[in-house]
Amino acid sequence: MEQVYLTVSALTKYIKAKLEGDKHLVHILIKGELSNFKRHSRGHFYFTLKDENASVSCIMFSRDTNSVLFDPKEGDHVLIEGKMSVYEPSGSYSIQVRKLTLDGIGELYLKYEQLKKDLELKGYFNQAHKKPIPKYPKKIGVITSPTGAVIQDIINTVSRRYLLTEIHLYPALVQGPDSSKSIKAQIELANKLNEVDVLIVGRGGGSIEDLWGFNEIETIEAIYQSNIPIITAIGHETDYTISDFVGDLRAPTPSAAAELATPNKEDLLEKIDDFTYQAQKQFQIYLDILNTKLLHIDQNLERLSPSRKLDDLKKDLDRLNRELDKQFIYIIEDKKIKVSRLKDRIKNPLDKIIQLKEKQTQLDRMLNQYMTSILFSKQKSFESLTKALNALSPLRLMDKGYAMIKKDQHILTTIKDINLNDEIDIELKDGYVQTKVIRKKEK
Repeated sequence: MEQVYLTVSALTKYIKAKLEGDKHLVHILIKGELSNFKRHSRGHFYFTLKDENASVSCIMFSRDTNSVLFDPKEGDHVLIEGKMSVYEPSGSYSIQVRKLTLDGIGELYLKYEQLKKDLELKGYFNQAHKKPIPKYPKKIGVITSPTGAVIQDIINTVSRRYLLTEIHLYPALVQGPDSSKSIKAQIELANKLNEVDVLIVGRGGGSIEDLWGFNEIETIEAIYQSNIPIITAIGHETDYTISDFVGDLRAPTPSAAAELATPNKEDLLEKIDDFTYQAQKQFQIYLDILNTKLLHIDQNLERLSPSRKLDDLKKDLDRLNRELDKQFIYIIEDKKIKVSRLKDRIKNPLDKIIQLKEKQTQLDRMLNQYMTSILFSKQKSFESLTKALNALSPLRLMDKGYAMIKKDQHILTTIKDINLNDEIDIELKDGYVQTKVIRKKEK
């Protein structure tokens, strides 16, 4: 019997029909890790889905990528729904993905990020909403499980640091589906009773599922609306819940929360010692000030005694007498000088009269010279102005036969200002002529 050989195309078509037509492969559910993820410019996703032992190529067309609620990246653990597909030109197979979601914890993390973003936009994390933690609380409330290690750690820390406060436990579920309602109820109870100065809300470490009650909106709203300051101490140091962002202060551990809520007795004792030293120092300074004042009072009493006062008055009297003698001598000498000057001034009155007459004669001579000079200057100026005025006088032009024509006392310079039957005045050098216009002719 002769053997029949298939072409590559025929074989690929057969494989394509088998794979894409298999009832178990037309709708498959697979989970794995994303690798070689690429986002096409047209919106398609290309990636490899792998586990420890195998990998398979995947494609997700843009019509389906719009339903993806997260930003896929290398290393994400995902769940996919799709079907098998064969690409004939290369004979390769891949999974055509219709739905892509994060696996398990990834979904919770996505929900966590979305709620955190929404609350941040609403202002739940604003610093202005944070309430200050009291420095010296008389009563501390703790909302946690009554059987866990959290309450014991807080009691031990507070007992070691600050013995002047009381611990009030508000037992609550801190894990499971009803934990959020339980925490909310205890926060509201503490606010209603209003018997504590600060609240510590916390629990020990765990997975994201264990801590999820602190990411629920009931817990978050109760913390946000609490009138009592709240310190959150949830999980380990690296764990962050949304309650941590809403609370007034976050502590990495319950023990740290107890430390943040209380002062250290060692620090307080040190402050007491310092205050005692400062008080003693200030008291000594005050005593020194009083001693100084007392010394001044003694000195003032001595200075203000009658005998001391009398001695001082005698000294002042002697000093004033000396000053009076000095002033009297000064006045007499000053008067002598003034009398001597007056004698000098009235000694030769005839000489003074002669000097004044000579000065008067000199001033008269200077005045005559100045008036003559001014008169000569004014005459020259008058002659110059007279020549200029004669040169510009219209009367000089009239000597040559010119005349001025006036109408209504206004000089006419153009025939356009003259109308027939107008009465006009003609001024000659030796008189006026009044005439009437009977004809006019323009050039």
